[in-house]
Amino acid sequence: MLQYFKSKEFLVSIMAIVVISILLVFGLMQWMDTYTHHDEKIEVPDLSKLSIDETLEILDNKKLSFVVIDSASFNPKYPPKSVIEQDPEAGSYVKENRKIYLTLNPSNFRIIEIPEVIDKTKRQVITQLKSIGFKIGEERYIPDLGKDVVRALEIKGKEIKPGDKFPKETAIDLVLGDGLVEKDSIGAPANN
Repeated sequence: MLQYFKSKEFLVSIMAIVVISILLVFGLMQWMDTYTHHDEKIEVPDLSKLSIDETLEILDNKKLSFVVIDSASFNPKYPPKSVIEQDPEAGSYVKENRKIYLTLNPSNFRIIEIPEVIDKTKRQVITQLKSIGFKIGEERYIPDLGKDVVRALEIKGKEIKPGDKFPKETAIDLVLGDGLVEKDSIGAPANN
Protein backbone atom coordinates (compact mmCIF):
# COMPACT_ATOMS: atom_id res chain seq x y z
CA MET A 1 0.00 0.00 0.00
CA LEU A 2 2.79 2.37 0.88
CA GLN A 3 4.30 1.52 -2.44
CA TYR A 4 1.20 2.90 -4.23
CA PHE A 5 1.62 6.37 -2.62
CA LYS A 6 5.14 6.47 -4.05
CA SER A 7 4.06 5.35 -7.50
CA LYS A 8 3.79 7.44 -10.62
CA GLU A 9 0.08 6.58 -10.98
CA PHE A 10 -0.70 8.15 -7.60
CA LEU A 11 1.13 11.38 -8.45
CA VAL A 12 -0.65 11.60 -11.83
CA SER A 13 -4.02 11.06 -10.11
CA ILE A 14 -3.30 13.79 -7.55
CA MET A 15 -2.17 16.18 -10.29
CA ALA A 16 -5.32 15.38 -12.32
CA ILE A 17 -7.54 16.05 -9.29
CA VAL A 18 -5.80 19.38 -8.61
CA VAL A 19 -6.04 20.47 -12.26
CA ILE A 20 -9.69 19.41 -12.55
CA SER A 21 -10.52 21.20 -9.27
CA ILE A 22 -8.83 24.42 -10.47
CA LEU A 23 -10.67 24.21 -13.80
CA LEU A 24 -14.00 23.58 -12.05
CA VAL A 25 -13.53 26.53 -9.66
CA PHE A 26 -12.42 28.79 -12.51
CA GLY A 27 -15.36 27.67 -14.69
CA LEU A 28 -17.81 28.14 -11.82
CA MET A 29 -16.50 31.66 -11.17
CA GLN A 30 -16.84 32.56 -14.85
CA TRP A 31 -20.38 31.20 -14.95
CA MET A 32 -21.31 33.12 -11.75
CA ASP A 33 -19.90 36.37 -13.18
CA THR A 34 -21.97 35.89 -16.33
CA TYR A 35 -25.11 34.79 -14.47
CA THR A 36 -25.02 37.58 -11.85
CA HIS A 37 -23.72 40.25 -14.27
CA HIS A 38 -20.77 40.87 -11.97
CA ASP A 39 -18.98 44.16 -12.66
CA GLU A 40 -21.84 45.23 -14.94
CA LYS A 41 -23.54 48.32 -13.60
CA ILE A 42 -26.03 50.81 -14.95
CA GLU A 43 -26.30 54.32 -13.57
CA VAL A 44 -29.86 55.16 -12.50
CA PRO A 45 -31.04 58.28 -14.39
CA ASP A 46 -32.76 61.25 -12.75
CA LEU A 47 -36.44 60.71 -13.49
CA SER A 48 -37.86 63.63 -11.50
CA LYS A 49 -40.57 65.67 -13.24
CA LEU A 50 -40.79 63.14 -16.12
CA SER A 51 -44.06 61.60 -17.27
CA ILE A 52 -44.63 57.84 -17.24
CA ASP A 53 -44.13 57.63 -21.02
CA GLU A 54 -40.79 59.49 -20.83
CA THR A 55 -39.73 57.35 -17.87
CA LEU A 56 -40.63 54.12 -19.69
CA GLU A 57 -38.59 55.11 -22.75
CA ILE A 58 -35.50 56.05 -20.71
CA LEU A 59 -35.61 52.94 -18.52
CA ASP A 60 -36.22 50.63 -21.52
CA ASN A 61 -33.11 52.02 -23.20
CA LYS A 62 -31.10 51.28 -20.05
CA LYS A 63 -32.68 47.81 -19.64
CA LEU A 64 -34.30 48.74 -16.32
CA SER A 65 -37.92 48.39 -15.24
CA PHE A 66 -40.11 50.29 -12.79
CA VAL A 67 -42.95 49.91 -10.33
CA VAL A 68 -45.31 52.81 -9.63
CA ILE A 69 -46.21 53.68 -6.05
CA ASP A 70 -49.13 56.10 -5.72
CA SER A 71 -48.40 59.40 -4.02
CA ALA A 72 -50.41 60.56 -1.05
CA SER A 73 -49.89 64.28 -1.48
CA PHE A 74 -49.93 66.65 -4.44
CA ASN A 75 -46.80 68.76 -4.95
CA PRO A 76 -47.51 71.88 -7.02
CA LYS A 77 -43.80 72.20 -7.93
CA TYR A 78 -44.06 69.06 -10.11
CA PRO A 79 -46.27 68.49 -13.16
CA PRO A 80 -49.33 66.30 -12.53
CA LYS A 81 -48.66 62.56 -12.88
CA SER A 82 -44.88 63.08 -13.01
CA VAL A 83 -42.19 61.36 -10.95
CA ILE A 84 -41.56 63.08 -7.61
CA GLU A 85 -39.45 60.38 -5.91
CA GLN A 86 -37.50 57.33 -6.98
CA ASP A 87 -35.69 54.47 -5.27
CA PRO A 88 -32.82 53.83 -5.89
CA GLU A 89 -31.92 57.48 -6.24
CA ALA A 90 -30.48 59.06 -9.39
CA GLY A 91 -26.76 58.42 -9.74
CA SER A 92 -26.90 55.02 -7.98
CA TYR A 93 -25.56 51.98 -9.80
CA VAL A 94 -27.71 48.90 -10.33
CA LYS A 95 -27.68 45.74 -12.40
CA GLU A 96 -29.67 45.10 -15.56
CA ASN A 97 -33.44 44.51 -15.15
CA ARG A 98 -33.46 46.13 -11.69
CA LYS A 99 -36.82 47.63 -10.70
CA ILE A 100 -36.90 51.35 -9.94
CA TYR A 101 -39.68 52.27 -7.50
CA LEU A 102 -41.44 55.51 -8.45
CA THR A 103 -43.74 57.84 -6.55
CA LEU A 104 -45.97 59.90 -8.83
CA ASN A 105 -47.50 63.29 -8.27
CA PRO A 106 -51.30 63.03 -8.33
CA SER A 107 -53.21 65.18 -10.78
CA ASN A 108 -54.42 67.56 -8.05
CA PHE A 109 -54.69 68.12 -4.32
CA ARG A 110 -56.78 65.68 -2.31
CA ILE A 111 -60.37 66.87 -1.69
CA ILE A 112 -61.15 67.49 2.00
CA GLU A 113 -64.48 68.11 3.71
CA ILE A 114 -64.94 71.26 5.80
CA PRO A 115 -65.44 70.15 9.43
CA GLU A 116 -68.01 71.59 11.87
CA VAL A 117 -66.11 74.57 13.28
CA ILE A 118 -68.75 77.29 13.61
CA ASP A 119 -69.00 78.72 17.16
CA LYS A 120 -65.55 77.44 18.13
CA THR A 121 -62.67 79.68 19.14
CA LYS A 122 -60.29 81.05 16.53
CA ARG A 123 -57.39 79.05 17.99
CA GLN A 124 -59.34 75.75 17.89
CA VAL A 125 -60.50 76.35 14.32
CA ILE A 126 -57.06 77.34 13.02
CA THR A 127 -55.51 74.23 14.57
CA GLN A 128 -58.24 71.95 13.21
CA LEU A 129 -58.22 73.37 9.67
CA LYS A 130 -54.42 73.34 9.40
CA SER A 131 -54.20 69.77 10.72
CA ILE A 132 -56.39 68.46 7.88
CA GLY A 133 -54.53 70.40 5.19
CA PHE A 134 -56.21 73.77 4.71
CA LYS A 135 -54.46 77.13 4.87
CA ILE A 136 -55.79 80.03 6.89
CA GLY A 137 -56.52 83.13 4.83
CA GLU A 138 -57.72 86.49 6.06
CA GLU A 139 -59.58 87.25 9.27
CA ARG A 140 -62.61 89.54 9.22
CA TYR A 141 -64.39 90.74 12.34
CA ILE A 142 -68.11 91.37 12.67
CA PRO A 143 -70.08 92.84 15.59
CA ASP A 144 -70.71 89.91 17.92
CA LEU A 145 -70.57 89.23 21.63
CA GLY A 146 -68.17 86.27 21.27
CA LYS A 147 -64.64 87.64 20.91
CA ASP A 148 -62.55 85.57 18.46
CA VAL A 149 -65.37 83.06 18.02
CA VAL A 150 -65.73 81.78 14.45
CA ARG A 151 -69.13 82.80 13.10
CA ALA A 152 -68.60 81.86 9.43
CA LEU A 153 -66.04 80.57 6.92
CA GLU A 154 -65.43 82.09 3.50
CA ILE A 155 -63.40 81.45 0.38
CA LYS A 156 -62.84 84.53 -1.79
CA GLY A 157 -65.73 86.36 -0.13
CA LYS A 158 -68.24 83.52 -0.59
CA GLU A 159 -69.57 81.81 2.54
CA ILE A 160 -68.94 78.07 2.82
CA LYS A 161 -70.60 75.55 5.11
CA PRO A 162 -69.39 72.50 7.06
CA GLY A 163 -69.61 69.48 4.78
CA ASP A 164 -68.55 71.42 1.66
CA LYS A 165 -65.49 69.91 -0.02
CA PHE A 166 -62.40 71.72 -1.29
CA PRO A 167 -58.86 70.77 -2.38
CA LYS A 168 -56.16 70.51 0.25
CA GLU A 169 -54.12 73.74 0.60
CA THR A 170 -57.19 75.93 -0.06
CA ALA A 171 -57.03 79.19 1.92
CA ILE A 172 -60.08 79.64 4.14
CA ASP A 173 -60.99 83.07 5.53
CA LEU A 174 -62.38 83.31 9.05
CA VAL A 175 -65.32 85.54 10.05
CA LEU A 176 -64.89 86.24 13.75
CA GLY A 177 -66.83 87.95 16.50
CA ASP A 178 -65.25 91.19 17.71
CA GLY A 179 -66.42 90.82 21.33
CA LEU A 180 -68.02 94.25 21.33
CA VAL A 181 -71.60 94.74 22.41
CA GLU A 182 -73.64 97.65 21.13
CA LYS A 183 -74.31 100.14 23.94
CA ASP A 184 -77.19 102.54 24.29
CA SER A 185 -76.77 106.28 24.98
CA ILE A 186 -76.14 105.81 28.74
CA GLY A 187 -73.50 103.09 28.33
CA ALA A 188 -75.59 100.05 29.21
CA PRO A 189 -75.87 97.13 26.75
CA ALA A 190 -78.69 97.73 24.33
CA ASN A 191 -81.62 95.32 24.34
CA ASN A 192 -82.93 94.35 20.96
